[in-house]
Amino acid sequence: MYETNDKPERTLIISANIKGHNREQALEYLDELEFLIKTAGAEVVQKIYQELPKLNKATCVGSGKVEEIKEIIKEDDISLIVFDDDLTPMQNKNLVKELNTKVLDRSGIILDIFASRAKTQEAKTQVELAHMQYMLPRLTRLWTHLSKQFGGIGSRGPGETQIETDRRLLRERIQILKHKLDEIAVQQFQQRKSREAFPRFALVGYTNAGKSTLMKTLTGANVYVEDKLFATLDTTVRVFELPGGEKALLSDTVGFIRKLPANLVASFRSTLAEAKEADFLVHVVDVSQKRFREQIAVVNDTLQSLKIENKPTILVFNKIDNLEESADIAIIQNEYPDAIFIGAKQGLNINLLLDTFKKFNDHQSSYVQMFVPYSEMQIIGKIYGKAEILERNDHDDGIFLRLKIQKDIFGIFQNHYSKYFIQ
Repeated sequence: MYETNDKPERTLIISANIKGHNREQALEYLDELEFLIKTAGAEVVQKIYQELPKLNKATCVGSGKVEEIKEIIKEDDISLIVFDDDLTPMQNKNLVKELNTKVLDRSGIILDIFASRAKTQEAKTQVELAHMQYMLPRLTRLWTHLSKQFGGIGSRGPGETQIETDRRLLRERIQILKHKLDEIAVQQFQQRKSREAFPRFALVGYTNAGKSTLMKTLTGANVYVEDKLFATLDTTVRVFELPGGEKALLSDTVGFIRKLPANLVASFRSTLAEAKEADFLVHVVDVSQKRFREQIAVVNDTLQSLKIENKPTILVFNKIDNLEESADIAIIQNEYPDAIFIGAKQGLNINLLLDTFKKFNDHQSSYVQMFVPYSEMQIIGKIYGKAEILERNDHDDGIFLRLKIQKDIFGIFQNHYSKYFIQ
C-alpha cells in the first residue's frame, strides 16, 4: 500500500461518456477502476457518472459538474481525482487548475501500479520507459509543481528524474531505456534457446484471472499470489510434468486489462516474448466475472496486436467454484465446447487440464528412433539441443535414442539426421 500522511488517499473516480453509450458497461468499468485504485493503495470515497452530448474539450466533464466536484472535494476531503478514460494534457492541466487537487486518468493509475510492482531490473526498466512515453506529450511545468505539491499516487515512477521538464533529455532517456531492453531481450532469447527441447506453455489472460494460482497448482512453485490487479509483472518460468512423466515448461505473464496503454504493452515486449515463443497458449478466464466474454475479447485483441494470436490455444475457464449455479457452467460449456473448466485454487479438474496439455503437445510433436555410431558421437550434443530424449541405451557399437521433436523443426531435423533414423 502507498500512503500519504499515513492514510490512503481519498479518491473520487469519474466516468464521462457521450449520450447513448452503454451505461451498464461504463459503470462496470468504474467498478474495475475502483479495484485499480484499491490496488494502488488509495480509497474510493465516491463515484460520478456523467453523460454528455459531447465531451468537454477543456475539462472532459461539463462546467456544472466541475463545480459539483469542487464541493465534493471540500465535503469529503478528496485528495485525488481519477478519470476512467485518458485525459488530454490540456484537460488535465485545466482540471488541476480548477480543482486544485491531483488529477489522474486510468493509464496514469495503471502505470503507478506497475511502478510499485516492479521488482527486477527488467520490470523497472520497462515501467520507467512506459512512464516516460506517457509523460512526454504531457510535459509542462504542471508536472513539476504537481509532484512537489501533491505527492503520493501518480508522482512515483522513475524516481527523482522530475520528469526532467526537458523534452530533449526525456527523449534521450527513452532511447537509453529502449537500448537497455534490447540488451535484456537478447539475453532472454539465449535463455529460451537453451529450453527449446521442452514443450512450452504460456499462461495469458485478463488480470486477476488466476494465472499465478494455476501456476502454483501445476508446478508447486512459490509464486506470488494476491487478489489484486497486476500481481505478476515479471515472467516466471517453471518446470512441470505432463501425464506420463514428460517434462514441460510453464510461464506466467503480465495480465491484460481494458484500455491498457499501448506504450505499456510495447514496453513489456521482452516479458511477453515468453508467450510469443511458447508452443501453446493457455488462455485463463475468470468465469465468475459477469463480462468474461468481453475480457476474452480484450485478451484476444491484445494478443493480435502483439502478433501472437495464431498459436494453438487452450481456453481455460477458472474459478468455477465461485459460480452460484452449476447450471451456469452447462450454459457456458455449450457456448465454448472445447474449453476446460477448473478451480485452480481448489485443484478442481486439474488432471483434466493436464490431459489436455498432453493431447495438444502430442499433436504438435513427432517421435523418432535413432542409432548413432560411436564414431559419430560429435552429433549427440546437437541432437540433445534440438529434441527431447525419451530413452537412451548405450550399446557396444553405438547409442540408441528415442526422441520427441516439435513438428515445426522436424523438417530441419530430418534433413540433417535422417540417415540415423530407425524405421
